Amino acid sequence: MISELQPNEIFVFGSNAGGLHLGGAARFAFENFGAVWGEGHGLHGRTYAIDTMSGFAVLRENVRDFVGFAAEHPELRFLVTEVGCGIAGYTPAQVAPLFAGSGRNVVLPASFR
Repeated sequence: MISELQPNEIFVFGSNAGGLHLGGAARFAFENFGAVWGEGHGLHGRTYAIDTMSGFAVLRENVRDFVGFAAEHPELRFLVTEVGCGIAGYTPAQVAPLFAGSGRNVVLPASFR
């Protein structure tokens, strides 16, 4: 459970396309780390939202975009939650391979390793 962030850390969580952060990690990101209501993907505050609710192809595309973004920002450390494994209904075995090739500044949950 990620409860606080160091100055260079970003909380990575699963969202929906509409950015309605009603529960789970999305709500926590909204209440604690600056996730923006109405923004369902990308960097906002000290968070990075990945759309997990618009189908697996969209999830794959959002993770690809995230991995590229993280590579462009080695000064940041990205703490990834179990995106897609809550209400979206995917398993860690389905989602973890999408993060293949992530850099050393991307910290994956144990279930994704």
